[in-house]
Amino acid sequence: MARTRFYLEHSCNSGLKLMMRSLPDHGLPLVQLKEQRRDLVVALQNRSGPINGWELMQIAAVQQAITAFEEVIADLDAEAEMDAAA
Repeated sequence: MARTRFYLEHSCNSGLKLMMRSLPDHGLPLVQLKEQRRDLVVALQNRSGPINGWELMQIAAVQQAITAFEEVIADLDAEAEMDAAA
């Protein structure tokens, strides 16, 4: 099932505009967050001009969520290893 993904793309003529792209939904939130981060960064790379605070906040928020997911996964892996060793 495809989902609609939104990301920001900068255009010199029209500023920031919302773009849509269909990607397969793998149902994995961590993968989706990493794809969203990649899309945001690529949109910034494909333009000229300074990066504004809102764009940085979006990337930082997604990165913070990615880090939280990865920490929970690491904790669960550590628990599973301890249980397997016991």
